Amino acid sequence: MTIKVGIAGYGNLGKGAEKAVCAANDMTLTGIFTRRNPESVHPVSQVPVYSLDDAEKFKDEIDVMILCGGSATDLPEQTPALAALFNVVDSFDTHARIPEHFAAVDAAAKKAGTTAAISIGWDPGLFSLIRVLAGSILPDGETYTFWGKGVSQGHSDAVRRIEGVKDAKQYTVPSQAAMDAVRNNERPELSTRQKHTRECFVVAEEGADLERIENEIKTMPNYFDEYDTTVTFITEEEMAASHSGLPHGGFVLRSGKTGDKNHLIEFSLKLDSNPEFTASVLTAVARAVARMNKEGLTGAKTIFDIPASYLSEKSPEELRAHLL
Repeated sequence: MTIKVGIAGYGNLGKGAEKAVCAANDMTLTGIFTRRNPESVHPVSQVPVYSLDDAEKFKDEIDVMILCGGSATDLPEQTPALAALFNVVDSFDTHARIPEHFAAVDAAAKKAGTTAAISIGWDPGLFSLIRVLAGSILPDGETYTFWGKGVSQGHSDAVRRIEGVKDAKQYTVPSQAAMDAVRNNERPELSTRQKHTRECFVVAEEGADLERIENEIKTMPNYFDEYDTTVTFITEEEMAASHSGLPHGGFVLRSGKTGDKNHLIEFSLKLDSNPEFTASVLTAVARAVARMNKEGLTGAKTIFDIPASYLSEKSPEELRAHLL
């Protein structure tokens, strides 16, 4: 069957979802839904753009809606509301609030008979799945997650809010020494500061106090104060030439034992575009959500609840013949 997809939101993630859906052989993009003026949004695929307020009118024309809003304020409201109308998939990534988000979405989806996959992406998402698999296989062990090297959009925004900062990009960098210790099966106890460093590249306003800006960055609570942070001031031209992308990635490692034998499980990602890769994960899970709903599996789901075969365009027979 051809899966009819809608996209809610057209920022970096929504644009990535558009590419992923249009590249899928078993999907068709019905429309993009936005809170902006629809006439101001110009999709690459030239699909119709509608107001998000009109989404309910398309209840019978969309098999699954990919939600591309932000976790801070958009998804806590949008996912339960849209799960009352459609099968949905979101990338909610505020780890501490996942249980309450799941409960709210589960209630809405069960009442409506829809299927809603939440917290889908690479972390939470793929990394979550690897943590469960690795811990199940090697129960005597420790799991370590390292992020980067990559752009942290939230931390970059925090730096840009400082007075005198014109533009900024912040990179999270995993500690090579810490990863080496894990790979050597030392099972180290690592503090926040020992696992990652942070690199800030800042374009300052003309005449700004660079020393003050650097100090405000390095002492910022909840963002930089617990990390070794370097601040480098650069020109707008250098920012545009060298720091215009949104790369990211990371590692999940499980160091464990069976008897007196050591083992290491390692999973890594190196991404040129964080939003495009995340959108590709969302799109694969959208396929699974449509299939699960067709089988009568309703309510909220996480990556832990989705059969791997449901993610693939290939038939079960093809998977067994070529990938098993």
